[in-house]
Amino acid sequence: MVVLAAFFAAALTVPAGFGLSTMLTPVVLLILDPHEAVAVVAIVHGAHNLAKYLNLKEHVDFDAIKHYGIFLVIGAIIGAVLQNQVEQKPLLILIGIFLIILPILTLSEKWTGYKIPEANDRIGGFGSGFMGGLSGHQGALRAMFLSRRLTEKMSFAATASVLALCVDLTRIPIYIYYRPDEIMEHLQLTGLLVIAALFGVRVGKKWLVKWKTTTIKNGIMVGIISSGIFYLFEALS
Repeated sequence: MVVLAAFFAAALTVPAGFGLSTMLTPVVLLILDPHEAVAVVAIVHGAHNLAKYLNLKEHVDFDAIKHYGIFLVIGAIIGAVLQNQVEQKPLLILIGIFLIILPILTLSEKWTGYKIPEANDRIGGFGSGFMGGLSGHQGALRAMFLSRRLTEKMSFAATASVLALCVDLTRIPIYIYYRPDEIMEHLQLTGLLVIAALFGVRVGKKWLVKWKTTTIKNGIMVGIISSGIFYLFEALS
């Protein structure tokens, strides 16, 4: 069941640009403790994003990556360190509320007059990295800002994969430093999930080409709100 979940999650998240951790982590939590689950999913997430980059590298927008850059990595370092040091529930509640309110404001900007300024890319980059390091759910906030800068679906998916990979390459060594024995203990499971995710990328690329941009954007908004609800549920359960 976990391997199938990795395959379908990996395929669906190629068009969306995020969501692998959001869909896969709850399943892995059924068999592993929270800290171990986050670390295992992080490795799968990294392999998944590397595969996406290799499949879509000609569409990467490096100007957008520069806007996030160092702030993304700094956020990932802080979040990954805190993941092993502090209680996550209060932070998850705040993040969950934020992810629910922000897309609602965006969808209703025609009558509220609210718009997310592009100058907040640095905030979005730091927040995305921080959330990724803390719990692995980095993509929702990143998609919120990145989808406004990159309206072409191939460019959005390719650039999102590079930014996610930057976070993964930052946080995975920190997880290994704090929990080397636990990660090695589940190396076989991790390998199976990585293989499933790589196959999922090949299927997801075909979906990316076929799906309309509006369908992908609507799916992103639904995914972001769903991520917020998941955070609240995880914190309060």
